Amino acid sequence: MSTFARRLVDHINRYVELRRSLGYSFESQAATLQAFGRFVKRRSEAGPLTQHLALTFVLKCPVTPNARARRYGFLKNFADYFSIFDSRTEALDPQALPRSRAVPPARLLDEDELARLLEAARQISPLHPMRGFTLFTIIGLLASTGLRSGEVTHLDRGDVNLERGILRIRGTKFRKNRLVPVHPTTLQALRTYVNARDKAYPRSSSPAFFLSLRGGRWSKCGFGGTFRQACVKAGLDQGSHRGLRPHDLRHRFATIRLVTWYQEGVDVQARLPLLATYLGHTRYSDTAYYITGTPALLGLAASRAFQPEGGAR
Repeated sequence: MSTFARRLVDHINRYVELRRSLGYSFESQAATLQAFGRFVKRRSEAGPLTQHLALTFVLKCPVTPNARARRYGFLKNFADYFSIFDSRTEALDPQALPRSRAVPPARLLDEDELARLLEAARQISPLHPMRGFTLFTIIGLLASTGLRSGEVTHLDRGDVNLERGILRIRGTKFRKNRLVPVHPTTLQALRTYVNARDKAYPRSSSPAFFLSLRGGRWSKCGFGGTFRQACVKAGLDQGSHRGLRPHDLRHRFATIRLVTWYQEGVDVQARLPLLATYLGHTRYSDTAYYITGTPALLGLAASRAFQPEGGAR
């Protein structure tokens, strides 16, 4: 490890401790900075910290442009701090990776597309079948529960109750914990994964429920890249306006849930608080963001709205 890399990693750790001591959770920022430290160590960079080095790191990860802009922003803030200790540090241009304010519409997979994605995930790594099986199980869990991808990859073994079929989601986006029940078929899929995982990684000391190829926790960047490979393999990028995001499965779950409730003839408005709680939202407006107006949903909602007085609600 170069002297520069050693100093950089040391100051990253100090910076993370400092920000947390001020009351910040600093989870995603710390993960990005620590990944940057590993990147610098692998390359044996002699320094200094430059805009070129920051952009090389940020642009190598297959994430959305806005995610890259956020990561670049994390590095810029750290560079401002690090310049106090290394005067050679360049001031990073805040406009180098501007964020787009446009929110791309969710892409909802139909049943055939989801099946193709799951099959592609299973076959993603023929030489290491457990890698594909893990991705297959993660995608299935995302689709069946509407969890955020970060919530799934952060699950520890103790968070998954295979007897009761309940997941404990800790430290969510809104810094709250919640319990998420899963469907019996999802529970059986998790049990099948655990049996295969424990045979494949009998000596893993990682507390993570889902293990990467190296027997540790999946990183955000690692999961995002592998998910993208599965999408390409499934042919889901062909002729599309944009690539599928893991978060689109959360939109799909919320929309399908409403379609099902309309089809069952239940009081949808009364059920919305349940959906908000299940998804981990503190406001109903947050849940509404995930509900995409598909033809099926709009048709069912319209038929309900224009029923004669006294009809089912």
